[in-house]
Amino acid sequence: MNVVTTKVSLTVQDVGASSRFFTTHLGFRETELAEGYVCLRRDDASAEIALSERDLELAPPGRLGQGLSDLVVTLVVTDVIAEYERLRREGAPVTGPLHQEPWGELLFQLTDPSGVVVQLTEWVPPAGAPEHN
Repeated sequence: MNVVTTKVSLTVQDVGASSRFFTTHLGFRETELAEGYVCLRRDDASAEIALSERDLELAPPGRLGQGLSDLVVTLVVTDVIAEYERLRREGAPVTGPLHQEPWGELLFQLTDPSGVVVQLTEWVPPAGAPEHN
């Protein structure tokens, strides 16, 4: 198998609002557009995010109405502190405070208008821990 990119497909209430969130605050650009659909990509990463309108008739069996309650899109970045400060200055919807986990992740969360939780994280090893690759 040769994986050339990763795409996360999200079903959202408002494709336009979610697209504006990702393009305004997180540096994505729209690469494909259709009625009720947009594909987003960043030039510095091989990951894509596809946003589609929620279609209750096409929901997979057993998943109808579950929505985005447990989904977190994680973007690993450099200098997460600078990103946190920039996004707060921009008035982005920061919904989880900047903090460090005991295992070394420094992170915070944002939530887009459709409820998509985006976590920005950076590996900062705790004192005495080996480097993370």
